[in-house]
Amino acid sequence: MMSALSKDKLFSAMKKRGSMCSPNNHEFRQKEGHWRVKNSVCTVSHSDEPSHHDESSGLRVRMENTYQLGPTKPFPVATVNRILEDVLTTYLQEAKYDPEFCRQMTKTISEVIKTQVKQLMIPRYKLIVTVYIGQRDDQSIVIGSRCLWNPKSDTVSSYTFKNPTLFALANVYAVYFE
Repeated sequence: MMSALSKDKLFSAMKKRGSMCSPNNHEFRQKEGHWRVKNSVCTVSHSDEPSHHDESSGLRVRMENTYQLGPTKPFPVATVNRILEDVLTTYLQEAKYDPEFCRQMTKTISEVIKTQVKQLMIPRYKLIVTVYIGQRDDQSIVIGSRCLWNPKSDTVSSYTFKNPTLFALANVYAVYFE
């Protein structure tokens, strides 16, 4: 059963999205997660009840525009390159190529890289992390990417790792958010 506070938050959030009829209507009734208003039916698919410890987490702070059109300091490409090298070497130094293992490692490595780069706390940059892992079997591969960005503020950091059975390429795209 939902508390009154969580119902109010749910209704206000859904009303803002325009996905629910107004709960102030006199013909409003609740039945097992379905709400009926006259002839329309609205369904809530997911709702988290706030814990009593963390009531303010649902509140969003709206920041005022700073009118800052460029970064105050450049993106630390050298530091991010060291992070890429350390993470790829740590996770793949002794690894042997296996398709299922590599599928899981691309997800894991990209999350670890993203977390470590975010810990640098570089303001106003959006990060995109891609990791490719493939088998080394006397073949060549060309990986290309295209981006629409501002070359004065946006950048990419990349590192390639190889061992006897596999190769890995990790890229971090840093796009300045104005």
